[in-house]
Amino acid sequence: MKNIGDMVKQAKEMQSRMTEAQERIGTTEATGVSGGGLVKVTVSGKGELRRVSIDPSLAAPDEREILEDLIVAAHNDARVKVEALVQEEMSKVTGGMGLPTGFSIPGLL
Repeated sequence: MKNIGDMVKQAKEMQSRMTEAQERIGTTEATGVSGGGLVKVTVSGKGELRRVSIDPSLAAPDEREILEDLIVAAHNDARVKVEALVQEEMSKVTGGMGLPTGFSIPGLL
């Protein structure tokens, strides 16, 4: 069995690598396309909707930008609400464990 100090050191190194990976993921973006390129959405690695692009042929030209912004805002509002619901459900499960506020299990959010 390894020395407890070595195990703690390895755990700290792994935590550092995980933090770095999460930071890299958070700065990445991916763009999804539908309708043969008529609609495009760009999402961050954290799942935040960054941009929506709607081809002018699908909406009135003077309303297209407003529509794109409203879609981004609605998506992000829904995402925040889902995160709150997940936190609420997780607190029911972990109720008496005394976990710190904001604690989350990787992969659930």
